[in-house]
Amino acid sequence: MADLIRDAYLIASLVELLETPSPTGYHEQIMSRIEARLGALALPGLALARTAKGALLATVPGRSADRPRALSAHVDTLGAMVREIKANGRLLLTQLGGYAWNSVENENVTVHTVRDGLRLRGTIQTVSPSVHTSDQARNGKREDERMEVRLDARTASKDETLALGIDVGDFVSFDPRVELTDTGYVKSRHLDDKAGVAVLLAVLEALSRSEQLPAQRTTFFFSNYEEVGHGASAGLPADLAELLVIDMAASTTGEHQNSDEYSVGICAKDSSGPYDLALRRRLTALAVAQGIAHRIDTYPHYGSDGSALLRAGGDVRVGLIGPGVDASHAYERTHRDSLSATALLALHYVLTSDD
Repeated sequence: MADLIRDAYLIASLVELLETPSPTGYHEQIMSRIEARLGALALPGLALARTAKGALLATVPGRSADRPRALSAHVDTLGAMVREIKANGRLLLTQLGGYAWNSVENENVTVHTVRDGLRLRGTIQTVSPSVHTSDQARNGKREDERMEVRLDARTASKDETLALGIDVGDFVSFDPRVELTDTGYVKSRHLDDKAGVAVLLAVLEALSRSEQLPAQRTTFFFSNYEEVGHGASAGLPADLAELLVIDMAASTTGEHQNSDEYSVGICAKDSSGPYDLALRRRLTALAVAQGIAHRIDTYPHYGSDGSALLRAGGDVRVGLIGPGVDASHAYERTHRDSLSATALLALHYVLTSDD
């Protein structure tokens, strides 16, 4: 069964996703690209739909429909929005999602204008970026009012920046800086959670190529507001029995963590509480039976689309798995082995009945 997941397809999908900007709230382009990939698959009975919020549902009929399932991953990433155009023509930002400003300091960005659909380049810096002019380059706090975007345009005033077409409320995306190493690592911003989205696409491609049906009717849910806490709070099928979330941050490596970058992480608990024990046991048993490298972990500072669904009152069993990533919500890294292990466990889950 291991050869059912095509690593080349998974990685190609991941790179395309990473290179498509999609800060929370700015999702139309990436959803269209996912729809195009799904349209190229030969999946009998595949039904596509959008929610009012713009999430994408891809539903595949199963061998049974008595306990419908869903798998979710989110397309939205960390980013920013223009909060103010400063008197010097530079941009003050407000964050989309949660991150430390030092993690994006000196990163190149694109400003996506809402009014005219323009794209303008710039760089996030502190207000005192040069060690030759200020001690604050080293010692200054990295906080909202001390960070700004230096635009790659001739502007030194608010009026000149407004004349470029930029305004308050425009989206700002961070360059992903995708790198595939010859040692198997994938380095990039936004592996959270475009790695999870790529896993869903690889599972769907495997179903198409092998001409197999899921054990249950299965909805693949591409969420678009996870980073701000309400991605899967609505829009999933009303008769859903189980949700398996695939999220990159679920397997964050770090001190006191059990996850690594070479296996699939199975989450036992995050900040919203324990995930369903029966489902966790099934996932672990599948990993053991199929020889899939895996680790159980807890994530004290994390919440998922599953958390959003449960807090919204969902009476659903929820599980959470994901590829191990280092430095989540910063410049992230994972390994091909972890991506493959996650996709393989997700595929076995989709194909295996729970009786």
